[in-house]
Amino acid sequence: MIEAGLAGLRDRPFALLREMERRAWSMAGEQGAAPSAREWVGIGFRLGDERFLVAREEVREITACPAVLARVPGAKDWVAGLTSIRGQLLTVIDLKAYLGGAQTHLGRDCRILVINHRELGAGLLVDEILGFRRFPEAARTAAPAETGLRCRRYLGGAFTQVDETWPVFNLAALTESPSFLRAANDG
Repeated sequence: MIEAGLAGLRDRPFALLREMERRAWSMAGEQGAAPSAREWVGIGFRLGDERFLVAREEVREITACPAVLARVPGAKDWVAGLTSIRGQLLTVIDLKAYLGGAQTHLGRDCRILVINHRELGAGLLVDEILGFRRFPEAARTAAPAETGLRCRRYLGGAFTQVDETWPVFNLAALTESPSFLRAANDG
């Protein structure tokens, strides 16, 4: 139900949304100010017990993981398999296994982050998507956070929010890595 003061904007949906946003920022203590132009927006995801961020523009889409993936004979253990998304063949990489952790269980919460890359049709299997996360760009630290996985070379700093550190996973660094691109077993 629309609040009485907003009822006059019922036939003007864009103006209604703008007013609702203004009120939300006002209630958040921003006195109606627009969000900072220097804001970083990323997607939070979980690998095991660890949380990470990835820049929103590095992900083409997020999709549910099918119950079964087609195995790839002769591929490394961290290649979870192949799937078709809207008719396009996608190689699914178990990111946690690639980074030296246990294999991801194909459960209800696991998702595939489809990498936004022109030439690489790949998706990353993660344990869970934690939604969009917004941080002031000034809150980013250059030093990568410590993690239990072997991913330091793929981290591009971190954000800290309410005593929580969110390492930023750099998908461009991952997709340029020779070890990531070498998915076939050598022997």
